Amino acid sequence: MKRKIKIKYNAPVTLCIVGISFAATILNYISRGAIGRALFMTYRSSLLSPMTWLRAFTHIFGHADWSHFVGNMSYLLLLGPMLEEKYSSPTLAGVVAITAVVTSLVNYIFFPSVALCGASGVVFAFILLSSFTSFHEGELPVTFILVAVFYVGQQIFDGLTVRDNISNTSHILGGIVGGFLGYGLNMKSK
Repeated sequence: MKRKIKIKYNAPVTLCIVGISFAATILNYISRGAIGRALFMTYRSSLLSPMTWLRAFTHIFGHADWSHFVGNMSYLLLLGPMLEEKYSSPTLAGVVAITAVVTSLVNYIFFPSVALCGASGVVFAFILLSSFTSFHEGELPVTFILVAVFYVGQQIFDGLTVRDNISNTSHILGGIVGGFLGYGLNMKSK
């Protein structure tokens, strides 16, 4: 007897981020960057403008190019399903929203001339959050320590020594958000 294979929509938050990011990247190319600047980048603008607050969330969907998009989406697709299964889709959506707002606000306050786009902060939040998947009360996982040293340490080093168009600050902030939320979520569930 043949079994039919059925496709399962297994990680709705992750898949929605990927789908919206794909559409945003296409729209950015079609509009030669205009739609990206209007909807999918966060930058210094009036706090009275509703668009400023919308972009505080939507900047994670915009990507500078296909390489930026594919890199971020690969990590999200790798880590997201496991995290949604462990923490639930609504909780992971909260992690994404908190990471988006934190990276946007820090960029707004400390880097007024820099426009920020991409899901890199969310990726780093997922990376640190995933290192807490086997957390037990009273223990600090060695995997968390190593991930923090390797990923966050590399971003600090790159931020100090490499001049490129990558926001190491958003990577570091995403990692910090993921680490704190991973610890907090696991302490709450114990």
